[in-house]
Amino acid sequence: MSLDDEAARRWRLILGGDSADGIGCSLNLSDGRMDRALQALYDSDRKGGLGSSAPNVSRWLGDIREYFPTSVVQVLQRDAIERLDMTRLLMEPEVLESLKPDVHLIADLIAMSGMIPAKTRETARQVVRKVVNELLAKLSEPTRQSVQGALNRAARNRRPRHNDIDWPRTIRANLKNYQPDYQTVIPEVRFGYGRRRQSMRHIILCIDQSGSMAASVVYSAIFGAVLATLPSVITSLVVFDTAVIDLTEELEDPIDLLFSVRLGGGTDINGAVGYCQQLVRSPQDTVFVLISDLYEGGVETEFMRRATNMVASGMQFVTLLALSDEGAPAYNADLAGRLATLGVPAFACTPDKFPALMAAAIERRDLREFVEMRK
Repeated sequence: MSLDDEAARRWRLILGGDSADGIGCSLNLSDGRMDRALQALYDSDRKGGLGSSAPNVSRWLGDIREYFPTSVVQVLQRDAIERLDMTRLLMEPEVLESLKPDVHLIADLIAMSGMIPAKTRETARQVVRKVVNELLAKLSEPTRQSVQGALNRAARNRRPRHNDIDWPRTIRANLKNYQPDYQTVIPEVRFGYGRRRQSMRHIILCIDQSGSMAASVVYSAIFGAVLATLPSVITSLVVFDTAVIDLTEELEDPIDLLFSVRLGGGTDINGAVGYCQQLVRSPQDTVFVLISDLYEGGVETEFMRRATNMVASGMQFVTLLALSDEGAPAYNADLAGRLATLGVPAFACTPDKFPALMAAAIERRDLREFVEMRK
């Protein structure tokens, strides 16, 4: 096929055929099926769409998975749910089994969890489990390595007790002091690890469960479950809308945790932060991560007073506008600016950067520098 023919073919698929394209390009059998799949979604107002039955949707889902790469399939699925109101059909087991699961689908299922009928419930859990397991496999090891490495570095000191000396690092640092006559190194400078109690950190994830934060809730549950497995970390996970729910006991099973979330509703950040303050025992050893778009429905002045006190106490305060692949959503820029004056920048973070962010927070680095380095 010449370049001109390929260009005509692509334009024909984009324009959709009939008298609208005006280019006179015919499609082969395979392209014709691809065209009908796109037509069913994007020309649904004129062509009748996918129909109202689960079998029709299942066939369509099979077609798009056959003709398009995974990244495109996920976009088409999202568009179908939004444009064609497929919410009701998501409650059909055969439709769920045909979907290519991703974080956004999980968020949809969580949002509908209270409406899912018994016949679909187990299928929904299997879909959620598949995505969660894939994310755990991808994100667990980087998180463990980053956080444990940060804990080790944060606990090092220059006057360690004998049992706490980091011998490999101490020897490397003192090789210049090697004494040939005695065949030994004089440890002029010693490096060591702090005692175990000094390396403990309490990480509190405080997550806005309003509808716009759905993907962030999913990723937060994954990271919370991983952090909870680390011996030197105490992890708390709290979700909120106008009410506050402590889901820390659910961290052992992120599937149960996600189905305990109720997406949507109002927002009371001040109330959630007030609850989390009660969990703090040692501010200097606490990393508090607020994940919210900062649209406060509670008492904003009281929230700022709490934030000011938390920072002054020595707590590491982190504000994430989103923990997702999409970047920053719409957010309350005024409140974000006021937090920035406290030295608490508000920014979005992708999941692959979150382990490095936690390492920076544990080491008490200036997070404004962290943000600048990743622009």
